[in-house]
This record gives sequence, C-alpha cells and structure tokens, in this order.
Amino acid sequence: MTYDILIVEDEVDIREMIAGILEDEGHKTRQAGTSQAALEAVRKRQPNLVVLDVWLKGSEMDGIEVLDALKSYYPTLPVIVISGHGTVETAVSAIRKGAYDYIVKPFKSEKLIVTVSRALESARLRQENEELKGRTQSDTTLIGTSGIIQQLRAKIDRIAGTNSRVLITGPSGSGKELIARLLHAQSKRASGPFKAVNAASMVPERVEEELFGIEAEDGHVVKSGLLETAHNGTLYLDEISDMPAETQGKLLRLLVEQRFRRLGGKADVQVDVRVITSSSHDLAQDVEKGRFREDLFHRLNVMPLEAPTLGERREDIPLLVEHFIQQLATSTGLPAREIGPDAMAALQAHDWPGNVRQLRNNVERLLILATGEPSQPITLETLPPEVSVVRPSGGASESERMIAMPLRDAREHFEREYLQAQIDRFDGNISRTASFVGMERSALHRKLKSLGLGANGREDAS
Repeated sequence: MTYDILIVEDEVDIREMIAGILEDEGHKTRQAGTSQAALEAVRKRQPNLVVLDVWLKGSEMDGIEVLDALKSYYPTLPVIVISGHGTVETAVSAIRKGAYDYIVKPFKSEKLIVTVSRALESARLRQENEELKGRTQSDTTLIGTSGIIQQLRAKIDRIAGTNSRVLITGPSGSGKELIARLLHAQSKRASGPFKAVNAASMVPERVEEELFGIEAEDGHVVKSGLLETAHNGTLYLDEISDMPAETQGKLLRLLVEQRFRRLGGKADVQVDVRVITSSSHDLAQDVEKGRFREDLFHRLNVMPLEAPTLGERREDIPLLVEHFIQQLATSTGLPAREIGPDAMAALQAHDWPGNVRQLRNNVERLLILATGEPSQPITLETLPPEVSVVRPSGGASESERMIAMPLRDAREHFEREYLQAQIDRFDGNISRTASFVGMERSALHRKLKSLGLGANGREDAS
C-alpha cells in the first residue's frame, strides 16, 4: 500500500535523498525544512508516518520539541527520529517521548526502509486491533449458497476493485455493513483504514464534528474527523438519509473535490477516501419529498447494491445457524448444540422481520436456554418457551379453533398451513418442497389447487 510520509529535515539534499528512497518503495512523501513547516504540514493532513531530524537549523523548535508537540496532538502518529550527532541520551529521550525508533546518520538505505516498514506495520496492526474490538467473524464472511447470495457475491467481486461509490439499500439487520466491509476487504484499499459510522446514531449537532474534525484557533487539530482518519481507505456512512441537510452539502463538496474543512479551520484538508453509504429507507422517495439532496443522491448512487431480506434466502438459514452456533460456542464457551430437523424447519418457516441480526440473537438465546445433554439435538418440543419466534404463532387460540372443526376441515386446515410453511421454507420452489414432503411434483400441484392455494402456495384469487 502507498503511505503518506512527512520528512522533516533542514538539509535539502538529505531530505530529498530520503524522499527518493521512500518513493522508490511506492510511498508518497511530503517535505518540510523547519519545525513551523512540519507542524503546518501535519495540520493540513495527518500523515501515516513522520521521519524527523533532531537538529533543525533556523527553526523555532528542535526535533525533540517537535516530537513533543506531535505526540500531544497526535498520540498514535508514528515518528522515526534521525540525527547526525547521536548520543545514547538523545535516543533514550526520543523513545521516552514516543518515537517509534531512532536512526543515526549516516545510515544505509536498507536500514531506513526496514525501520519505516516496521513502523508502518506496527501502526497498521494497532489500527486493525482497534477496529476489531466488538466485531465478530461474520463481519467479513458472507454465509449462504442461495441464488440471491451468489448473485450478490458476484456483484461485490466486480465492484470491489473499482474506486466507485456504492449505495447499499436493504432493511435493518440484513447485513449492509458486512457488504461494505467486503467491498473494502476486496479492494486495493484493503490495507488502509475502514471507518464506519451510523448517521442516525450521531447527535445532529455533532455530525460535522465527527466527520470533519475540530481545529483550534492556533491551527492545531483538536480532533481528527473520520474523513481524515480514513485517508487512503474507506468511509462507510450507514443510514445516510438521517444526515442533516447542511452536512449533506459539505459531503457533496467532498465527493466532488476530495477536500473538506475542519470545524474552526481556515484551510482545506485534501484526502483520498472511498465513500460507501447505506440506507434502510427509499432515498429516491426522500429526494422527491425534499428530505435528501438530489445531486448528492446521484453522486452516492453510482453503483447500487441491495442487501436481501432473510425471507428471500430461507435456504441459507441452516448454514447461518450452524455458523452462528460455532461462532458463539467459540466466543462464549457455550457448548455447540445440534438443531433437530423439526426445529430447523420452524426456523426456516419463520418470517424474521429483523433478518440475519434477529436470527443470530435467537440462536444465542437458544444456546443459553437449551436444556438436556449437549450431545442431544434441540427439537421443536425441547425449545425453551422464551425462544418464541420459532414456535407456531397460533398458540392456544389456534388449538381451540382446530378443536371446534370437524375432522375433515381440521385436516384440510392443517394441510394448508403445513404446505404453506414448507413452500415458504423453500422460497416457493415446488420441486424441492415436493421432494421434502414426499410427494410427486404433479401431485403437490393438484393438492395445492384442491386447497385453494396457487402455484407459489399463496391463496388462489380465482
């Protein structure tokens, strides 16, 4: 990956030599000859790494003082200190003040390259560790073999390598952030940062602070915004429809010019960020109603993707349940349990309005509340009462209704409900439904017709 490296050195020839070495390694460099120029360069945009000389002739501050200033405002910024007058005391002082390493001039290019690579890798790993907190394995795994999921994978494969903006639509819990993470992981920006934020969860008055950051009157950065920390990576904005109108205009400018201004700032910050957005609302309708800027919508909707509901991919439920069971067993220490065919059928037949997120929550609840030996499969009869979503929705009133029916009517009612549930389970696939229930396909068609159900299992309007 290409990194942004700032070289702070008062001697022009040494500064340009270091820049040449690092640019040959594929990095982009910026140069500063004084402490003032160095701090100003960092204010304009925080680099990935600073190579800092100790002795800065003609500057208000020496390198150690610059290091102090950098670490006070940017504590995670890696700094490599170099000096032609190296002493043990200077090296120890630099390391204590937060420098990643100390190099004595003259040095070989290999020494510089290795030290820079290690510093960048250390910073990258620290960033990844921060991003991994609170995340699960499923954040980078798209589970399922259904046709709609295979089509989605193919679209992600085609889109990920481009730098195009993507708008992901779909209901809550359907995996929109997972799609965004996959787009990032399969892109050329994969080694760069992935920053995610939900616009609906931010206080409207603080949206710009979170996105653009804050700059003090003296030019120092009080807080780096998500756009700045996502430089050379991806910024994912969830529920973009909830973004305030004024911020929409500033985001539009960023998309057009790839630059923005911090709150309180006087100069623009140039960044290279891929923006991926998502919404559970119909943004086109929001545009028609004047709640969302039309020009911003068209900028964001370059490559539309749709996250399917769980109801559209019921055949993936067994794979998802197995995945969640293994994942939860690893993370919580709960024993992995097998789900019996009848309980699994109930899981597949349920509507799941909360989609994959709701399914995972119920699998976790199921593992916690399940009784009996871990080696015994969980059946419909042994499901805990609390896991109500996988039980028949009729309850006692449904039983009372059945009792009041003659045997012929009750049998017909049961067959209708049973076949409807199985057809829903197999996404309307008559052949697979017939195979499971043990009927010939033509016989199933006749049975559906006799029960007043159409070919897809729904009530026949005729």
